[in-house]
Amino acid sequence: MPHPASRSLFPAQPQGGVWITAYCDGGSRGNPGPAGYGVFVQGPAGETLAELSEFMGRATNNVAEYRGLLAALDYALSSGHPRLRVVADSELLVRQIQGRYKVNSPDLRPLHEEAKRRIARLEAFRIEHVLRGKNRQADRLANLAMDRGTRRSSPGHLSNPSAPAARPALPQPAKGYVKNGVVHLIEGELPEGAFVRVTLDRQ
Repeated sequence: MPHPASRSLFPAQPQGGVWITAYCDGGSRGNPGPAGYGVFVQGPAGETLAELSEFMGRATNNVAEYRGLLAALDYALSSGHPRLRVVADSELLVRQIQGRYKVNSPDLRPLHEEAKRRIARLEAFRIEHVLRGKNRQADRLANLAMDRGTRRSSPGHLSNPSAPAARPALPQPAKGYVKNGVVHLIEGELPEGAFVRVTLDRQ
């Protein structure tokens, strides 16, 4: 059943005043794995107000999505914007905040409760689900956060052009055998274009 306060938190139509829109996304490479969120905030005329992103370390997709929502709520509260519309491509997140899905995960429950506390401090709040294709700016920011955390470069982006380029990670040794001039791997993997040096296992 919907949360008892859902009517006041999610009005069907704006009741006047200025609304800002926060596009939120979160991702995890591995789920769980290196995770980050991105939030793209627009003003009432479509102007860009903020671009928020953060690398979170190891987490799941759902935790990253919630962290993005919390960042959007924190921005609205700290910047004096009492009316917030959130757009997200996570159906789970949206339906849980709307009270339509239960929050069974112990990892998500405290994040959900904190989100409700912050929502209650706003004058008005709305949240809606969209397909990923309509959430590209937030997805871009989430991926930039994960790129920073894993020291990967993103095409067309360098967070600090004056900083030295990150040293590429050394390849990990792979195990396998050679038969008829063909390398057969047992453990590990080889990136495309890699050179192979075969060493004898004397154990």
